[in-house]
Amino acid sequence: MGSHPGILLHMTRYIALIRGINVGGNNAVSMSKLKDLCEESGFTAVSTYINSGNVLFSSELADVPKLVGIFERMLAEQFGVTTVVAVIPATELHDAVRHAPEWWGVDEGSKHNVLFVIAPAKTHDIIHQVGEAKPEYEQIAFYGSVIFWSAPIKTFSRTRWSKIVGTKSYDSVTIRNANTVRKLYDMTVND
Repeated sequence: MGSHPGILLHMTRYIALIRGINVGGNNAVSMSKLKDLCEESGFTAVSTYINSGNVLFSSELADVPKLVGIFERMLAEQFGVTTVVAVIPATELHDAVRHAPEWWGVDEGSKHNVLFVIAPAKTHDIIHQVGEAKPEYEQIAFYGSVIFWSAPIKTFSRTRWSKIVGTKSYDSVTIRNANTVRKLYDMTVND
């Protein structure tokens, strides 16, 4: 991914959201080693956030499926972990957070999550497969490939969307809580 003399290449800031690593001792991935591997792959300004698989990086490569392939191969070859990865331009995360519903992330007695839809899945298909939110127990809204979901902790087990685990839709999303999403936003907003 080297540059050519006299040609200014455009670098885009991305966030890779790796699904299901470092959870309960399963799919162990060293984030510091992953950072080094990303740099060896030609990515720049690489950083990670917490152990759950959030990698921030810049690349001149504008082909998101290729970026996903690089991450998935790296995880399989270097860590023996087969998983899916969502790669989104930081600008898409910024747009989504700026369009978050008013209720998301507000009530301290609720869980507030974001489900990132992993291509080739489509947001409307995930929503259709999981079904309508139960308004007495939860709220959902979406913007692009981001689904915002909030539910009171005390009745969380009664939500329709908590049942996504174990469904085929679950394999097409990766979930982050509101604090993580806001931190990723803050870490990339001034890049």
